[in-house]
Amino acid sequence: VDTGAASGMGFIDGFVIPVPKANAAAYRKQAEGGAPIFRDLGASRVVENWGDDIQRGKVTDFFGAVKATQDEEIVFSWIEYPDKATRDEAGARMMDDPRFAALGEMPFDGKRMIIGGFETIFEAKA
Repeated sequence: VDTGAASGMGFIDGFVIPVPKANAAAYRKQAEGGAPIFRDLGASRVVENWGDDIQRGKVTDFFGAVKATQDEEIVFSWIEYPDKATRDEAGARMMDDPRFAALGEMPFDGKRMIIGGFETIFEAKA
């Protein structure tokens, strides 16, 4: 099995975020403002996805995972880096980058956001 590390398939930071529906425009504006900064720090791709067809599960689901309320929607996003080292360096540089502070407060409850780093192990392209 190809783990992706040797083939340079990349590293992904993934996010599941409960965003108040009333803050959709503010979230999009902040995401659009942050994307070029992530790119400057080494990200090869920044993707933001607003929930459109998310099923509620009987055992668990995206809403339950982040304790979303009825007035919140799920955002699923990811930032792709060429490798984990680039991602780690970007994370360290991000803390001191004043451009992030200039974006203002997050338009959601960051304590309920799920974040994880993922090594790409397989990718099928069209």
